[in-house]
Amino acid sequence: MNDTIAALGLALGAAFTAGINLYATIAALGLAAAAGAIQLPPDLQVLAHPAVIAVALALYVVEFFADKAPYVDSAWDAIHTFIRVPAGAILAARALGPVSPPLELVAALAGGSIALAAHASKASARLAINASPEPVSNWVASFAEDVVTLAGIWMIFHHPFVMIGFVVVFVAVVVWMAPKVWRGLRSLFRRGPTVPTVGSGPAQSRAPEGGGEVTLGGVQGG
Repeated sequence: MNDTIAALGLALGAAFTAGINLYATIAALGLAAAAGAIQLPPDLQVLAHPAVIAVALALYVVEFFADKAPYVDSAWDAIHTFIRVPAGAILAARALGPVSPPLELVAALAGGSIALAAHASKASARLAINASPEPVSNWVASFAEDVVTLAGIWMIFHHPFVMIGFVVVFVAVVVWMAPKVWRGLRSLFRRGPTVPTVGSGPAQSRAPEGGGEVTLGGVQGG
């Protein structure tokens, strides 16, 4: 039973953190496994390979700076929609170890869905922040995401049952909030600048009745 909970915690938790920060997830898991702090299942032990760790750290450094620049972060998120989600599916499927093909497919689908929910939440929050860009907000959001990623990985191996419960509740909240967030973002980005109507307001001049013409010197009769 404990092994099953640990495997589920790793599968769901790694998919969640991958959706937020994939490279930090891979680097942290690989470094912890290489140092002997955690024991990864056989199908994920490749993460502890020095080449995998080196590439993950290099990409994390790139993401560290890209994630803190307004609009660059949203472009980065758009590209990584096609990277974080499949990676989350692969991590979830391999975290369960040797299982039957149907169960492996279920794990991959669940992992991909969780990674998508986490990624979509992150990307939507960044779009909202960039609507009124200020560098401090991007830096705070980026650091918060890094903390959530590392805290999630710690939780996977120390409190897997809590991590499973958190991910389930998170996905439920995202599904419930998705229509509201989508409507809010559409309203936010469809709202154009307010253009004053020409001739409106108390200073509006009107030609007098009867066809008179307004001139600088007064009113000329027509």
